[in-house]
Amino acid sequence: MSSFSVIVPCYNYAHYLEACVNSILSQGVDVQVLIIDDCSNDDTPRVGASLAQDPRVTFLRHETNQGHIKTYNEGLALATGDFTALISSDDLLTPGALRRAQAILDAHPEVVMVYGRSIYFRSNHNLPKARTGEPRVDIWEGRDWIAERCKTATSCISSPEVVVRTSLQRRLGGYRTDLPHAGDLEMWLRFAAHGSVAYLGGVDQAYYRKHVANMHVTKFNSPLADLAQRKAAFDVVLDAHGATIRDVGELRQVAHRALAREALQTACWSYDRRRLDQVSVEDLAAFAQSTYPDVRSLTEYHELRLRRSLGPRWSHVLQYILPSRYLRWTKNWLWWRRWHARGV
Repeated sequence: MSSFSVIVPCYNYAHYLEACVNSILSQGVDVQVLIIDDCSNDDTPRVGASLAQDPRVTFLRHETNQGHIKTYNEGLALATGDFTALISSDDLLTPGALRRAQAILDAHPEVVMVYGRSIYFRSNHNLPKARTGEPRVDIWEGRDWIAERCKTATSCISSPEVVVRTSLQRRLGGYRTDLPHAGDLEMWLRFAAHGSVAYLGGVDQAYYRKHVANMHVTKFNSPLADLAQRKAAFDVVLDAHGATIRDVGELRQVAHRALAREALQTACWSYDRRRLDQVSVEDLAAFAQSTYPDVRSLTEYHELRLRRSLGPRWSHVLQYILPSRYLRWTKNWLWWRRWHARGV
């Protein structure tokens, strides 16, 4: 019977760790749990050692802080199961999540990665009810899944809901140290370049905790830094794995256009919300120009020019009557509906 390795990196999350590990151990599958404490200064050593009394759990502790990328890669290198998952110690698996992923990976050797939907939550005391029935399975050819990601140049995965084949993980290697924010996105694209991707619809695979300590809030809350990291993720995969992906040039152009549009939209938003002190419009415009040289062909380019001529005061007033505002809202709503239903 196929087995799992689940890596649980932990840094100062002792108060979450036990619930996370218990959600893994209760999956009803053959599982190895590897907790790696990145030199926490809270009660993590005591909690981890207590959990490691279960023979399925191993607890390791760093003498010095190594950072999240090195911690992730250490865990991946130690995985011995047929399938691997990486779950932050503040997140949880839903009941039966690993068994549902196992069924797909066992039945479809061409599938290298399985994911579903994560429920966002804040407190263990008020968990939303998870959907845990029989999933609808959508299997995407890897190149087609990458093409969907290029359309928005975003990730559609939070992280704890992903299970991959360990054998391919070993071949592809670990997370890149030069992509501390977009490493997950780059990893999922890398897997899709080498096999099919399965999405489990109609069920919830994990709980993803939203709080002020999330890395995207504490370290990478700059729109420009986020855009630059995502651009690098797409470029790295298309450069390094282009031999296994059709029409790489077309995909790169689609991703770059999406990133340029988002940069210009963010610049427009700074005018509409009168937040010019928080967002550098000039840097965002320069990023859009360097990323997509044909930037003048984009509607967002001309929207930004209009706002520059109006200034923040009138942009704030007139935003409610500009048709582009409602067209964008409709487009985002349709994307959200599609992501909720199809996972892309």
